[in-house]
Amino acid sequence: MAILTDITLYPIKSCAGIALQEAVLTRDGLMSEQVYDREWMVVDANGRFLTQREHPRMALIVPRIKASTLELRAPGMLRLEIELGLPHPQLAPMLEVQLWDETVRAYDCDDATASWFSKAIGVPCRLVRFHPEVVRPTSTKWTGGIAASTMFADGYPVLIASEASLDDVNDKLRTIGRAPVPMNRFRPNLVIGEIGAFEEDYADFLQFGATTLKPVKPCSRCPIPSVDQATGEIGPDPLDVMQAYRAKPELDGAICFGMNAIVTAGGDEPLVVGQEVGFELAF
Repeated sequence: MAILTDITLYPIKSCAGIALQEAVLTRDGLMSEQVYDREWMVVDANGRFLTQREHPRMALIVPRIKASTLELRAPGMLRLEIELGLPHPQLAPMLEVQLWDETVRAYDCDDATASWFSKAIGVPCRLVRFHPEVVRPTSTKWTGGIAASTMFADGYPVLIASEASLDDVNDKLRTIGRAPVPMNRFRPNLVIGEIGAFEEDYADFLQFGATTLKPVKPCSRCPIPSVDQATGEIGPDPLDVMQAYRAKPELDGAICFGMNAIVTAGGDEPLVVGQEVGFELAF
């Protein structure tokens, strides 16, 4: 039986995650204490999203959920606390922000928050929050026509990976004298144990209680796996080793690790590290 071995929530896109023992799986992604995965995002002066691809220091912005705030810490910075309560929908300032080729309406956080992030990252930027009235649909090209939505994730609400897949990559790195990499280089939300290496690629579904999570698209990897999530430094990139056997023809040869997934039945399901997961291959 497959086992859920890790849960990670990323409140702010491309910043550090929060390792959790339990969370709620919603149709828009993970949620804990009313904080959703990728509910916030950093944008530049033109409203375009920023990530570790260009700004690896974002890995050092570490969130923590407190009673009524999201506490943020970064090296050399005083801590910042962001109120979790939603602003008044008619009074709060809003921005049109760009995420890939989409333009999305979002709440604009205040100037003090913008100043903190600009100093932490080293470029002028602002923090925005997903607007609860916005529906950001995922592409149905990979879902078989099934409608789904997400917040500020790249394309789909949940990313899954297996322990065995990482073990396989690390075995190949060790073979050529390279150090292994931790799972946080690939930033999955859910890590599954007790399945074979890359079996998540071929899963028909994962069953969590009454909620069905369906893997729909391989996750093509950008340069972020080369970023040490503990230091924000760019180190050896595992993708050069993965190029030989993880390039997916259906994604024009992109190197893939993990699977993007959507909820196809149920939702608002409590998840706990260590629980058994229904897992069925598609063949």
